[in-house]
Amino acid sequence: MTETSGLRALVTRNLRQSGIYVAFVAIVALFAVLTDGVLLSPGNLTNIVLQYSYILILALGMLLVIIAGHIDLSVGSVVALTGAVSAVLVIQKGMPWGVGVAAAIGVGLLVGAWHGFWVAFVGIPAFIVTLAGMLLFRGLTLQVLGNISLSPFPAEYQKTASGFINGLLGGPGYDTFTLVIAAVGVVGYGYSAVRGRLARIAYQQAVESMPLFVVKLAAIATVVMAFAWQLANNRGLPIVLIILGVLIMTYALITKQTVFGRHIYAIGGNLSAAQLSGVKVRWVNFWIFVNMGMLSGVAGVVYSARSNGAQPSAGNMFELDAIAACFIGGAAVTGGVGTVVGAMVGGLIMAVMSNGMQLLGIDQSIQQVVKGLVLLLAVAFDVYNKRRSAQAR
Repeated sequence: MTETSGLRALVTRNLRQSGIYVAFVAIVALFAVLTDGVLLSPGNLTNIVLQYSYILILALGMLLVIIAGHIDLSVGSVVALTGAVSAVLVIQKGMPWGVGVAAAIGVGLLVGAWHGFWVAFVGIPAFIVTLAGMLLFRGLTLQVLGNISLSPFPAEYQKTASGFINGLLGGPGYDTFTLVIAAVGVVGYGYSAVRGRLARIAYQQAVESMPLFVVKLAAIATVVMAFAWQLANNRGLPIVLIILGVLIMTYALITKQTVFGRHIYAIGGNLSAAQLSGVKVRWVNFWIFVNMGMLSGVAGVVYSARSNGAQPSAGNMFELDAIAACFIGGAAVTGGVGTVVGAMVGGLIMAVMSNGMQLLGIDQSIQQVVKGLVLLLAVAFDVYNKRRSAQAR
């Protein structure tokens, strides 16, 4: 293979992922101009983190489900149910807020095990199982709440989604701690990227040129530190951002460095080959849905803390936002393809679009139309790429 053809193959292979980043920057720049800079103001960036963190949490779990070739339509209802259980225990029963958090996550785990049993061991398609779950758990939410809303949560519970860490290291007019945490994250990402590049070189895989690699790292570092600077000049580091950051690093490690992660990709990429290779497909599928239930419980806590209560209608359409984040971020409809970073960028695209349109006063119905078109185009692009790859072979 010549150097030119190798570079062409590398560009083709990474076209979609690179396109997502370009699209994200373009969308941010567009709405920054249209809103006269309000989109990138410290207060608004903080609000984006607080308002859309639970969608990103759900997208992490949905990514694993989609990579394995499944779908989960029930997560919005599970968010509502877990928040309702927490509200009943903490608000009605007067139990400590930690009990409510543990109960919500525990209910999420049970729901995930329920779905995993029917999908993995009974063999019912996940679409049907989770569609039934969407109805079942929404009904249970109404039963738990008695068709009423419960509020307010104690202040400690609310801090899960609305609290901040600031002032630990001081700073002349800004929060130094936020900048330090961001810098540590940038260094960690850079170290991981360098290790990954060296590993690909060792296995004689194609990599981008060193100047391009350095520019990419510098661009990411600049964006992260600029974002941190804006947060530091507002209220400091949101607690929910710390939770989300830990989850992102954990799931990036799971998908890239663990046997379980490789088995998920194997199942979604070629189920028959995975079975012949000794992958315990049933158990992998089971734990994928248990994980999705657990993250739905975490999202339920964050959302209920953010809204300071539990409502029967909570979590409506959350599953579609999480699915859209994964597909826009590069996950393949047929499974076997997708990254944590891509899903997070996809989720941020949806968040920036929603926030930007709200700042512009665009009607909610138009917002839904725009988001639907973006999702359709993302999936169409995936189908187009697959057809081109098939024709090339």
